Amino acid sequence: MKKNTMKTIGLIGGVSWESTLEYYRIINQEINKRLGGYHSAKCLIYSVDFAEIEELQRLGKWEVIRDIITDAALNLKKGGADFIIICTNTLHKIADNIEKSADVPLIHIVDATAREIVKREIRMVGLLGTRFTMEEGFYKDALFNKYGINVIIPEQRDRETIHNIIFEELCFGVVNESSREQYVRIINQMADTGAEGVILGCTEIPLLINQADVRVPLFNTTELHAIYSVDKSLS
Repeated sequence: MKKNTMKTIGLIGGVSWESTLEYYRIINQEINKRLGGYHSAKCLIYSVDFAEIEELQRLGKWEVIRDIITDAALNLKKGGADFIIICTNTLHKIADNIEKSADVPLIHIVDATAREIVKREIRMVGLLGTRFTMEEGFYKDALFNKYGINVIIPEQRDRETIHNIIFEELCFGVVNESSREQYVRIINQMADTGAEGVILGCTEIPLLINQADVRVPLFNTTELHAIYSVDKSLS
């Protein structure tokens, strides 16, 4: 029997558990697709309490969040994870700190997403996500500085709409048709102002929107990040 050289993926999840479920499904389906038979992923999941993280985000206490996520990464490392992924876009605001503090390789969601955007030869994208992801520089700057990808975001009122739907509906697994219509409207407006594609920069958004809903390419960060982690696991 051939020795399985698959690396163990450490997933930091629970932010929210709805999207973590998608990561687990995609990773295992992709492993089985590539290896066949009874194969599934070697992985560990450390799931944090989202209520605690959400409150700390609102209060701007990112140093406390950093300590919580670093502790999660250290536990995954002790458990045998060869590398880690954070199953959310927003917490990549502190990803570099986590990687350094825990001294464990981290697969960044921006790198996974940019790989596909570059492959499609797209240079201007719209970005949807939480208010933190859309408005702060950690996501937009990485895309531009590392990959030359320009980013546009919706106007302020629409940013609030996107953020509120994520936290008040999608994090609870609630999918409303009226919310889908709002997202489609915003995406179409971004396309009209030059976006050649749109990043679904919150791991809950794919629960609401898919490619069939809009006319421009969508970049599903949950799927891209999960598949990239499989690449690393099997490399």
